Amino acid sequence: MQIINHYINGTVLEGDSCKTSDVYNPATGEVSAKVCLANSNETKKAIDVAAKTFQSWATTPPLQRARILFKFKELIEKYIDDLTMTIVQEHGKVYDDAKGSLTRGLEVVEFACGIPHLLKGEFTENVGRDVDSWSVRQPLGVCAGITPFNFPAMVPMWMFPIAIACGNTFILKPSEKVPSCSMMLADLLTKAGLPKGVLNVVNGGKEVVDTLIESKSVNAISFVGSTPVAKYIYENSAKHEKRVQALGGAKNHCVVMPDADLNQAINGLMGAAYGSAGERCMAQSVAVAVGGIADKLVYGLKQKVEELKIGPGTDKSIEMGPLITKEHLKKVKDYVEVGKKEGAKLIVDGSEIKLQGYEQGFFMGGCLFDHVKTSMKIYNEEIFGPVLSVVRVKDFEEAIKIINNHEYGNGVSIFTRDGDAARSFSTRIKVGMVGINIPIPVPMAFHSFGGWKRSLFGDHHMHGMEGIRFYTKLKTITSRWPTGLRDNNNFTMPTMK
Repeated sequence: MQIINHYINGTVLEGDSCKTSDVYNPATGEVSAKVCLANSNETKKAIDVAAKTFQSWATTPPLQRARILFKFKELIEKYIDDLTMTIVQEHGKVYDDAKGSLTRGLEVVEFACGIPHLLKGEFTENVGRDVDSWSVRQPLGVCAGITPFNFPAMVPMWMFPIAIACGNTFILKPSEKVPSCSMMLADLLTKAGLPKGVLNVVNGGKEVVDTLIESKSVNAISFVGSTPVAKYIYENSAKHEKRVQALGGAKNHCVVMPDADLNQAINGLMGAAYGSAGERCMAQSVAVAVGGIADKLVYGLKQKVEELKIGPGTDKSIEMGPLITKEHLKKVKDYVEVGKKEGAKLIVDGSEIKLQGYEQGFFMGGCLFDHVKTSMKIYNEEIFGPVLSVVRVKDFEEAIKIINNHEYGNGVSIFTRDGDAARSFSTRIKVGMVGINIPIPVPMAFHSFGGWKRSLFGDHHMHGMEGIRFYTKLKTITSRWPTGLRDNNNFTMPTMK
């Protein structure tokens, strides 16, 4: 049985603790490896290494940091198939989806390669007579990232490439369900020339998280996961005087207007709701049917959901793979039962699907509910599975109202041919990422990713210029070089004349 350890100071280190967790192949249900779960002492070793490495890395010219990232980009492209297959085998998502998510992470690396330009400050000559002022952005120190199971490459790569490009050292704690990809990425960065100790990977659970939060040497924490954990990390990081960005849960709506291109909307919803088995924070789990479009929308969706090609992600003809664990599969199935009890109409029930040869895998088919009410549990809570709910509303105003009243505000989309409706929607909606005839509005790396309301705790979104701001602190210098004797004491507030 393969044992997955930690990556500290540029090498794989065995954990002192004998505690392990099983890593599954979701398609077969078999244990594929065991991952060592670090304790507090092991986590502190990684923190100490990162702290000792920080000063030398912070003073490395940004151009040299960028050259390492350029080499890292080349190595990811060289080993992209190996990385993709690792994601497929540990997460279960289909090959093209896994490769696509890796590519989105690679785009952040490409953005971070421009760090010499991105770190340039501002300069003003003569803010006062013979007085100049300028600002610079300097690294924070040791930063940490805590990432979820659903994107083993992309979400970690939202964090560490920008953090280390800015001159910080970094400790990554990936989900213990999908540890291998992070280990591979750390090894590739070392091969690209990253000095030992700049990026470290510590596998583990809550003990690792709490140690990172409580350590005085860790200056910032980034997190992506559920809202309860995001809130916990945000509150406790603030107590320990850390900078924090914590992305939480979602319940993303897709509004389909009566004038929408129906085929475009249905195809968009299929990929957004059932891609990656719905295990995405940007999954569209609620279709809001406006006016008389509802019957046609549900009819079209029903046909497509019933035709979903489900199987192991290694089969490149498959559209949807398994869920991550047996426990999560049961949780999603339980939501389907709750929806039926609440009175929603189950149009397609894929919860009991069995695949020949993969009977022990964590598979279920797509589920489609109609006549879902905003009071129902399946509407209000994040299911994180292949379950799409259709909510019928009478008009555009009602669609705006129910979305803005929801506790989550991560992503939202509208399908329409009406430019005025689209503009009004994008202006008035209280959601962080908006798509217009785009089902999954994930911003490119040079923009920033993040939600509103209980989908984000903290002031900064991830990657893009928001990432640069999060991983640096601003310093402003005001300078004068007088000739002759220095001025006499001045006890008044200085002004520029």
